[in-house]
Amino acid sequence: MGNTFGHLFRITTWGESHGGGVGVVVDGCPPGLELAESDIQPDLDRRRPGQSSITTPRKETDTVQILSGVFEGRTLGTPISMMVRNEDFRSEAYNEMAVKFRPSHADYTYHAKYGHRAWPGGGRTSARETIGRVAAGAIARKLLKLRWGVEVLACVTQVKGLRAHVDPQTVRVEDIESNIVRCPDSAMAVRMVELIEEHRSAGDSVGGIVLGVVRGLPVGWGEPVFDRMEADLGKAMMSLPASKGFDVGSGFDGVTLTGREHNDAFRSEGGQVRTVTNRSGGIQGGITNGETVYFRVAFKPVATVMHEQDTVDVQYANTTLKGRGRHDPCVLPRAVPMVEAMAALVLIDHALRHEAQCGR
Repeated sequence: MGNTFGHLFRITTWGESHGGGVGVVVDGCPPGLELAESDIQPDLDRRRPGQSSITTPRKETDTVQILSGVFEGRTLGTPISMMVRNEDFRSEAYNEMAVKFRPSHADYTYHAKYGHRAWPGGGRTSARETIGRVAAGAIARKLLKLRWGVEVLACVTQVKGLRAHVDPQTVRVEDIESNIVRCPDSAMAVRMVELIEEHRSAGDSVGGIVLGVVRGLPVGWGEPVFDRMEADLGKAMMSLPASKGFDVGSGFDGVTLTGREHNDAFRSEGGQVRTVTNRSGGIQGGITNGETVYFRVAFKPVATVMHEQDTVDVQYANTTLKGRGRHDPCVLPRAVPMVEAMAALVLIDHALRHEAQCGR
């Protein structure tokens, strides 16, 4: 019912923000993969709250436990269950939100749909749900790297009006992780941090763009017509909390070009087909062409702000609400590992589907 993602490599996430814990069940991971909590924890550390001055101050260790599917350090091919316990939650900060809906938040729509919701911390609508995705994505990424040599990474390229120009072909993980905003342009990163802190001090929030990059992909992954690679990537990215837009390759910028300007000319190099340019973003006809895949995900400003705003209550009477609790002033730094995880989950699923259909 909307909590499961994937076909051959399937994940189901579970848990609420202020419940006992959150986690994921991964089904379809091949047997024999060496796997331990130490493979999962680094990505969860990059996603966790309280990691810097520009993230929510909620203090969570986000320590993962593998409960099933692994024996003697290797996967069994059976479902892998992973859990992270919630430790630092303060539900009293949400008492007013139990009866009043936050503007632009999922409070109202969940209430209207289900008639009953876990209001502390936003319940299942909280970005805390993404812990399960990131944990599962770490497994997918390890398998992609070991078996196919595929590299998945992401970085922040825009915060509000501040834009960094990043080359998907050359961007490096060490540059991305060199600062708390996860922008590989160090000079622009300083300005981004200052902007986020300025809006945080004002009780407000800002949005921006995360660039996703996949290098080393073979030709042929992707399933036309409805399971095109970019279509599945788009669904994955748009399922993330606060995501509002997605494009791949030239994306919306391509509308300013003519067909001749936009086309990626082919050339042969040692029996391999390559493209001179890569405005297609590594995907043509929904199938990978061997070039670097790159895409952008737009994230809105966080909905909960520390200012009085017009809203309605559960009786649909007009009222006002001022945000309380601990919230990110900008989701982007913590969204980077989420984008990577969802990309890895799409890719591993397509890799296994391609292998099953084409035998390679």
